[in-house]
Amino acid sequence: MKSIKILFIISLGVGSVWAQSPDMLTKSEAVSEALENNFGITIANKNLEISENNKSILNSGFLPSLTGNAGANYSIDDQDVTFQDGTSRVVDGAETTRYNASLNLNYTLFDGLGRWYDYKRLKEEYNLTELQARQTIETTMLQLFSVYYEVARITENISVLKETFQNTKNRLTRAEYGFEYGQNNKLDVLNAQVDMVTDSINIMNARQQLENTKRDLMVVLSSELDRNFTVDTVVQFTNDLVLTNFLAEAEANNVRLLQAEKNIAISTYNYKASKSIYLPSVGLTGSYGWNQGNFPSTSFASSSTTTGFAAGLSLTWSFFDGGGGITSVKNARIVSDTQEILLEQIKTEVKRDIENARGNYYNRLSVYQLQEQNVTTARNNFERSNERYKLGQITSVELRQAQINLLNAQTNKNLAKYEAKLAELELLQLTGQLLNIEL
Repeated sequence: MKSIKILFIISLGVGSVWAQSPDMLTKSEAVSEALENNFGITIANKNLEISENNKSILNSGFLPSLTGNAGANYSIDDQDVTFQDGTSRVVDGAETTRYNASLNLNYTLFDGLGRWYDYKRLKEEYNLTELQARQTIETTMLQLFSVYYEVARITENISVLKETFQNTKNRLTRAEYGFEYGQNNKLDVLNAQVDMVTDSINIMNARQQLENTKRDLMVVLSSELDRNFTVDTVVQFTNDLVLTNFLAEAEANNVRLLQAEKNIAISTYNYKASKSIYLPSVGLTGSYGWNQGNFPSTSFASSSTTTGFAAGLSLTWSFFDGGGGITSVKNARIVSDTQEILLEQIKTEVKRDIENARGNYYNRLSVYQLQEQNVTTARNNFERSNERYKLGQITSVELRQAQINLLNAQTNKNLAKYEAKLAELELLQLTGQLLNIEL
């Protein structure tokens, strides 16, 4: 009995950690924390910012370039100069200084529509990055709830194990009294002691598993690993009518299909932009300059200063570049056709995945409903067995078997409940509605 009491004290000591009234971490709070703190989502948002910068008008090529140039030159020479009238002059150390500054404007008026299609491509790439960020969020949400519901499952299992432990403790007390009054033998007491040790170990292992799983959840939330909290064990399933509507619109909302469509648009714009080599490009240049020079006495002028504007228009047309441009156009067309083929492949895969996910969900939901019925049956069986044990009609081994059957039925029901919910979330992700429902 002493060893049993020690194990019971250990179990209570471990349980005291949870007696500090930890805060409830609701599903909505977990989602909010993940969206704000999760490393993968943060990186996806950073990539989205980069893509937003890329689609800006500043990166489109439609704006002109304006550059400023300035310079200064100094030279000293020994000069021997003969003028046109036949006179000559020798100057040692003749100094010449020149200064210049200018503003230069360059603008492409027309480039064969290449930059127009590039600009459209950048916008589609931003839309694609948005979808990639959404996919990252959906994947993170599935990861979050797989761990969140695992915490909930273990939490409920611990309650079941505590109930089992209490029933065993009551049986041990009854067996000890029965042995003292000669109503049963020592074997019943020993069996109850062994079962109590087993139940204590099960509780301790489950609590350690719960601690570990909570840390896993904190990693997903990027929060403190030693945070003390409980989770919501209530599960709500999506209404069948709503789920049917989601399934009907799955192809229009599935993130993989949407990404494939964006890839087609991007490859199409790349193909159209590559064809700009067949057209001429027209450019406009303009400049405003200032020049000043100081010259030695051998020059016709001692100094000069000029300022003025200049403008020009240029046309460039590459008739043949050796074949590289034509090859690029052909390859861009092949890439565009390949993306169309990939879209058809992804459509087939998504349809398969949706059908599999729907079948898994309804199967697991049916299993959960059957497990609920099984718990009711197992509990009735245990209660009747307990009454028969009190009357001496069955042995403690038979009572223990009924107790184990009830324990297994309850833990299997908990597992079936959360497996059904996770199957529903996977189905919702495939229909593109995971982020649009209340979890």
